[in-house]
Amino acid sequence: MGIITIIRVDVKLVARGRCNGKGLLASGCYYWAVKEPMVSGVLFSPSGADAVFLNTVNSGIFYVMQNEPRLRSCAVAECVGTFILIFFGCGAVHVAVSLGGLTGGWQVASVWGFAVTLAIYAVGNISGAHINPAITVAMTCWGGFPRARVPVYIAAQLTGAFLAACCLYVIFSGSIAEYEKQSGITRGKPESVVTAAMYGEYHPNPTVKLHAAAASEGIDTVGMGAAVFAEVLGTALLAFCVFAFTDRRNKGSPGGRLAPFFIGATVTLLVAVLGPVTQACLNPARDFGPRIFAALAGWGEIALPGPRGLVDTLAVYLAAPIAGGVLGGLAYQLLIGASQPDESAEA
Repeated sequence: MGIITIIRVDVKLVARGRCNGKGLLASGCYYWAVKEPMVSGVLFSPSGADAVFLNTVNSGIFYVMQNEPRLRSCAVAECVGTFILIFFGCGAVHVAVSLGGLTGGWQVASVWGFAVTLAIYAVGNISGAHINPAITVAMTCWGGFPRARVPVYIAAQLTGAFLAACCLYVIFSGSIAEYEKQSGITRGKPESVVTAAMYGEYHPNPTVKLHAAAASEGIDTVGMGAAVFAEVLGTALLAFCVFAFTDRRNKGSPGGRLAPFFIGATVTLLVAVLGPVTQACLNPARDFGPRIFAALAGWGEIALPGPRGLVDTLAVYLAAPIAGGVLGGLAYQLLIGASQPDESAEA
């Protein structure tokens, strides 16, 4: 039995319903245009989704009551979806760094993109597949996502990311140890940031030779300001595209079946561009879940608080993506969403 949510809507506006409360990428997202007061009744989704009950309480207001998946089911879905994302995405980084495979940023970026796509297809019908605290917060600000669910979603995302990091370490621990031995790296020392980067993220990307050579000469190629700007802009572009691809009014969008693929393609492009700079976080769960594991697995202070200190780590890989997600959602609503035609007008 689902949770009943009551939403107060002005009948003079177009009421945007989230069928089953699934939010982002829900398979049955509908808009109900109400131009005049209605009597009590039931409106059924053409796809056979749960009924939506309409009840006017005066001449201008009605209430929408709809079934939502239990929060527990959504939490499990977010955990599983984030696990898929991190297992494949960070797994690609493990292969590239410790084994020398997947040479070239584009190959690693492509794996990240496909990981996002698979995760959305796998769990999107249950939780909306946010799999990213920045998207969850953005959807809360601009997409009508319930605030009460935010802490549970973020906790589930961090849990999924942490568990994926655990599994990757079980698989690659021998390879990592041998790589560190051959490279003269002592885990937990400053030079181990190269292997720590398989879990958390650092700027400049320590696996890029130019950055490493510059750092050895005391040159900071990507400072905190540049890193924060990169993460804010990158996550804003991601959120902007997520809102654009999932806006039902946008007739130029790829539609519900293909939206996951194009969201994944957006991540691929962003990782290809920003990965060599900040490792392209775009997702606090992607960073802090594996980073916490790395701190426990021997990297210690190199993982947390990080070689640049806790303020830098939190600013670049937590605050910047969250701010970017919110700004990206706002930019879509103001610049594009406000100009999208209402379905009621087309009808």
